[in-house]
Amino acid sequence: MNKHTTYVLLFLLFISPFIGAQNSQLRSYSIEDGLPQSQVYDIVQDEIGYLWLGTQGGGLCNFDGTNFSIWNENDGLLSNYIHALYTSNDSLYIGTNLGLSIKIKNNFSNFKCPQVNHFYKSEKGLYLGTKQGIYSYSNTEKLKKLSIHTDIDSSIVNAIVFDGAFYWIATNTGLWKTNKLEGATLQIEKIEENNFKSVVYNNHKIFAATYRDGILILDQKNNESPILLREPLGINSMEIHNKNELWVATDNDGISIIDTQNYSEKRNINKSKGLSVSHIRKTFTDRQSNIWIATSGGGFYKYFQNNFQHFDASSGLKGNRIYAVHHAKNSLWISSSEAGLTQIDTLGIHHIPKIKGFSNIKIKTITSDDHGNIWAGSDGNGVLLRTTKTVDSLVPDYSDSLNVVTKVFTKTVIKNKVLNSENGFPFDWIRKLVNGQSTMWAATYSSGIIQFNYDNEKDSLVIKNRYGKKSGITDLYIKDIALDNQNRLWYATQTGLLGYIQNDKHTALGAALNQQTTIRTLLFHQDKLFLGTAGKGIWVSEISDNTPIFKPLKGAKKMSSENIYQLIFDNQGYLWAGTERGVDKIQLNQDNDIEDIYHFGRNDGFLGIETCLNAVDKDEKGHLWFGALYGLTEYIPSAASKSTLKPEIYFKDVQVAYKSVDSINLKAWTNTNKVLKLNPNQTQLSFTYRSVDIDHPNQIEYRSKLNQNEWSPWSKENKQNFAGLAYGAHQFSVQSRNYRWEESTPIKFNFFIDSPLYKKAEFQWAVIGFAILLLLILGWLYIRRIRLKNKADKAQLQIKNDLLTLEHKALQLQMNPHFIFNVLNGIKAMAINKPDKMNATINSFATLLRETLNNSRKDQITLGQEIKTIRHYITVEQLMAAKPFTFTITSNCELDPEEILVPPMLIQPFVENAIRHGILKGNKAGVLQIEFNTTEHYLHCTVIDNGIGIFKSQETKIKTDHQSMALTVTKERLTSISGENALQITEIKNDDGTIGGTNITFKIPLLTDY
Repeated sequence: MNKHTTYVLLFLLFISPFIGAQNSQLRSYSIEDGLPQSQVYDIVQDEIGYLWLGTQGGGLCNFDGTNFSIWNENDGLLSNYIHALYTSNDSLYIGTNLGLSIKIKNNFSNFKCPQVNHFYKSEKGLYLGTKQGIYSYSNTEKLKKLSIHTDIDSSIVNAIVFDGAFYWIATNTGLWKTNKLEGATLQIEKIEENNFKSVVYNNHKIFAATYRDGILILDQKNNESPILLREPLGINSMEIHNKNELWVATDNDGISIIDTQNYSEKRNINKSKGLSVSHIRKTFTDRQSNIWIATSGGGFYKYFQNNFQHFDASSGLKGNRIYAVHHAKNSLWISSSEAGLTQIDTLGIHHIPKIKGFSNIKIKTITSDDHGNIWAGSDGNGVLLRTTKTVDSLVPDYSDSLNVVTKVFTKTVIKNKVLNSENGFPFDWIRKLVNGQSTMWAATYSSGIIQFNYDNEKDSLVIKNRYGKKSGITDLYIKDIALDNQNRLWYATQTGLLGYIQNDKHTALGAALNQQTTIRTLLFHQDKLFLGTAGKGIWVSEISDNTPIFKPLKGAKKMSSENIYQLIFDNQGYLWAGTERGVDKIQLNQDNDIEDIYHFGRNDGFLGIETCLNAVDKDEKGHLWFGALYGLTEYIPSAASKSTLKPEIYFKDVQVAYKSVDSINLKAWTNTNKVLKLNPNQTQLSFTYRSVDIDHPNQIEYRSKLNQNEWSPWSKENKQNFAGLAYGAHQFSVQSRNYRWEESTPIKFNFFIDSPLYKKAEFQWAVIGFAILLLLILGWLYIRRIRLKNKADKAQLQIKNDLLTLEHKALQLQMNPHFIFNVLNGIKAMAINKPDKMNATINSFATLLRETLNNSRKDQITLGQEIKTIRHYITVEQLMAAKPFTFTITSNCELDPEEILVPPMLIQPFVENAIRHGILKGNKAGVLQIEFNTTEHYLHCTVIDNGIGIFKSQETKIKTDHQSMALTVTKERLTSISGENALQITEIKNDDGTIGGTNITFKIPLLTDY
């Protein structure tokens, strides 16, 4: 040290403070657990919760509490020899012997420089203490060496710390103080010359550790003289833990823990406390207040405080496997492995010397009687009775030969008695021993239950009863026996049978659980019987009556295992269940439903892991003692408990079509409005997420949902796959919960799957628009074509109609020569005998000729005119007819006949045909009816005669060219005017089946003159 500085020299005073009810324990992790190399030089924790470890030769690994993941030079790491680590956001900075490696996701960026020993992060950037000075790193300038002082620039920089005003730099050549690390106007001072390995700042004090001269303490607040702690030596690093504890890691004496207030050594952690090596490189506190210890050659350790105290072979036991546990008279009795009995009391651990005939055997049960004697049952060697008796011993004192005095001394006499088949005990394989009222009970492995008494003074063994198949116990494989408060001895068997013995009488209850399940353990508590089973959990029933009804313990939370080996209640009313995974502390309500469960495994301090059958008891202080495969564990109740942290969940990976999306920072995209846009073919996505709980890594559960769907059930699966997702916007949400069911804040990730072109709205509207336009064009072309066709058809029909009209007119002009001849001959005949009729006939005929000539020049005439013409025509026909007939013309039209337009002479051919070939050929008086009526669109005309019928008339009539042509032309005109089926001709039939005439009906479009 600097000879010009005055020091206050202190040597460490070891103080062993009372730590209350909690105990400190070490949990080691080595190559056997998956660590790649046993020399761990640094430990850090990232924001997710992973621990990162840098090794010497094994590269880099991370740890989640159970599993290790490893990266080395083959993965892109600059060197497998790592000296320092630092994490920030999604980046891990790795200081190696060859320079700097930066890991982002699974990619490494490497920068060569001297060996990196230390990282220091300030507001201005990241600084690296190297083997040759200080370097800085930034995303823009990358790695850059700083020029601070020539001595510092060429020295090994081991540590940097900032006290709020100055930077302190520990190098192999001295301790330095400077106002800044880079830039102009540096104010730098060398405080002390020595090989400084570490420097930390706490509560206004600088602690600077040298390698061989102790720790220099500078109080910045009080400006007192520096203090030099001359111990410990060989220091590698220092850290502040638990606020005021300075943890000093050495290379030859483990860890010294120094109180930063009074500089006393509070405790130390070395080989005697559980470390496998004394060379410690680093200590680190994680977010759950665990302290991790990195060693050179021994892997790393988890140091934590809890309510458990563990004992095993390294603590002084003869073996790790604890078969039986029993508390009696302020002492705990256990059997470990095949090493006999061990007694534990306030004075320590006492191994019982080997007992003849009862050594090197498994002792599966221990109990005590009313006199405090210890009973032990074994596998194959029967029962051991160990009695302890205090007697007075008289010893003469010859120191004064004249006056010999007899003195009384108290003497403890211990006797061991083995009871087995060789000396009258019926069986040697004993499962369980129970002390009853002035009697002992023994459950055998396969021979039922024995009730016996032994008089130690008389060395007398009395077998009172044997209970086997003759007594009604059908399954002799007894798993457990226990006494209730009514002095009934209950038993449970391998096949799940239950029964009890009272007053020498056996009562079998059969399969109490209604299933063949092994009942391993019985426990009575407040008039209730609890059953621990093999694979079916815990059952309970009231035992106030003789027919208990059992129900399983159920609740929202599940036990860590359904395989129950131990059951016991503590003084606080909690039910404890030992399983192959540790112990569960169960809180029950008044209805014996599970309200809460606290699980304790190896990470919680229960290092015994798998508990042994019925190896559990409670001492006079209320402490619980559990026997397990890997040692004996004491639980010390206390009000204080380790607080739990609300879990945090992060997206670990997002894959699209089985490829990771490396182009985005998942943290920056979580719970934001950013949207990952995908093409229509990218409908397969998978999300990997993680919450890390170093203490309970296997008890994290997750649930997720897509969009507004319901949450999925809680499970331990931390990956969700989606295939064939719908197009559009989606939001994936996920949440985690820890072993205490504390839920994390949900995290969300937005993504959008673009629709194919054919499914896009704008494209669909464009297609719809194009289709509509095409349909309109096609419709217009079709309509145009129809119109043109209709126009051509109409023109053709018009021509045809015109021709028919002209032809009809020609026929009208020509009239029927035979008709004219007959009219003229009739007039001639009338001149002699009927001059008056002749004059009427001439007038009617003249009027008919005039109207026919006038109408022939018109395309349309009124219905009134047509009726007038027809009336004149019928009158002429009446005057000329050989037989009389009557006619009526009726108009039932809603419109005035003078307003309705019809083609001229359209009706006359039908009237003529009705008179000539219907009425005149009949034998009865002729009747002709002509009716007109209208509908909305048509004018209907009906011509009815009572002649011989049209079909008979056609058979007998002699066709004339004029008549045939007139009817044919008229029918064609009707078809052209009104379409097909416009004309209907039917015969009228009488009731007797004879023909009563002809009915002609036709329709033409209704036309008006307005």
